[in-house]
Amino acid sequence: MGVEVAVTGLTKKFGKQLIWRDVTLTLPAGEVSVMLGPSGTGKSVFLKTLIGLVKPNEGSVVIEGVDIASCPERELYEIRKLFGVLFQDGAMFGSMTLYDNVAFPLREHTRKSESEIRKIVMEKMDLTGLVGAEDKLPGEISGGMRKRAGLARALVLDPEILLIDEPDSGLDPVRTAYINQLFIDLNAQIDATFLIVTHDINTARTVPDNIGLLYHKHLAMFGPREMLLSSTEPVVAQFLNAQRVGPIGMSEEKDADELAAEAGFDMPPLPPITRQLEPSNGLPRRAERPAGEWCRENGIVPPPGSFDDAVVAPGSAG
Repeated sequence: MGVEVAVTGLTKKFGKQLIWRDVTLTLPAGEVSVMLGPSGTGKSVFLKTLIGLVKPNEGSVVIEGVDIASCPERELYEIRKLFGVLFQDGAMFGSMTLYDNVAFPLREHTRKSESEIRKIVMEKMDLTGLVGAEDKLPGEISGGMRKRAGLARALVLDPEILLIDEPDSGLDPVRTAYINQLFIDLNAQIDATFLIVTHDINTARTVPDNIGLLYHKHLAMFGPREMLLSSTEPVVAQFLNAQRVGPIGMSEEKDADELAAEAGFDMPPLPPITRQLEPSNGLPRRAERPAGEWCRENGIVPPPGSFDDAVVAPGSAG
């Protein structure tokens, strides 16, 4: 089972440049969360802060009782063993085969024999659909395969927290759909806590249990998927539905003249909320919630056509 990550009052600056201020959220144990935001809002910096690669100016990141923002280096080293990280470009060692890339963390951080390492590596390569490609170099395979190799490497130490930075970057829609399904299947199998940084709206609408949105140097909203997908808050509704009308402009925030020009335009209606992706084997994940549950519990009527006609009206039978 994954572990909870409690973030409180997190603030980060580089010199005089404020990246974000007072970010507070909890990544629930074993659930899949997605972090969204316009380009340049510090989403990747947030990931690096969670694993202790970047130190915040203020605030805490508490994992199993340890604040990694202020703990000693030796304690941070131990806590990092809970993490697996899939970097944006896969971050493969170009001179190593895929097998050796995936085996690297085991050789670096454990005393396992080569036969034990081989068993684990091949298991993770099978999990990510890479059996048969273990002798290839990163330069000999597609971007999608490099992403999957990076994911296999992130999994070899059986992490309880997976941080995934823009997995859809450079991938076509079909490969993005495959890797999204892989995340759901992995979560069902290993129960790790996932945080995925992405710009892909389809990923945000179909994969996570929870969604967060960084905007204008703060966390605009974080909560259950249905809460954000049914929200009429202008920034959230604009971003999650990829609309031009709203406060977000080409350079992040629109100026007063741009907003005045839109004064006569209403925000487009919210699209239906689709069902969350399910594991390929059809069995429920431990963290899975019934479609429409959050809407029912909070008296929210979702957009028409939501959940493939599932009964979700407040007070109705589930």
